[in-house]
Order: sequence, then C-alpha cells, then structure tokens
Amino acid sequence: MIGKIEKVLDKYVRPQLAQHYGNVKVLEFEDGVLKIQLEGQCSNCPSAKFTVEDIIEKEIKEHVPEVERVALIEGVSDDLLNFARKILNKES
Repeated sequence: MIGKIEKVLDKYVRPQLAQHYGNVKVLEFEDGVLKIQLEGQCSNCPSAKFTVEDIIEKEIKEHVPEVERVALIEGVSDDLLNFARKILNKES
C-alpha cells in the first residue's frame, strides 16, 4: 500500500511541493489513516494545513480509495535537529 501511495505522491503531489522547495514524507499507513510529515520549506509554512487538505489529501483519496484520512504530523525533522547540533557544537 505504501508503494501505491508513494507513486501517487511522486506523480501528483511532489512536483507541486517542489515548486515551493518542499516535500512530503510518509510516516505510516494504518486503519485507513495516512500519517505524513511535510519537509523543506513546507514544514513550517502557515499554509501547511491547506496544503494537506487541498492538494495531498485530495490526490491521495482520488487515487488510493483505501486512504480515508491524511493526518499531518508536525515536529522537527531529524535533519534539522542534526544541523542544529552541529551549529551548537561548532562543527563544520
């Protein structure tokens, strides 16, 4: 199922997010709920909720009817945490 979801994201969603220097990461799919995280510029965007509802959820539900809901999981990415650690530890 994740493979099918990833193909839809690659074809219909990621190109749109890339125009805004963003991406989407699939965290898990269980009991009809797809949990995702926005990355790049989209991760802290005030319009993230609308991006999920108007673009991601619309496309996923249209092409993968097994998905009943898309849930945005917000938080700091591992990449950002590692970058912050390097800065704080004055690593290059």
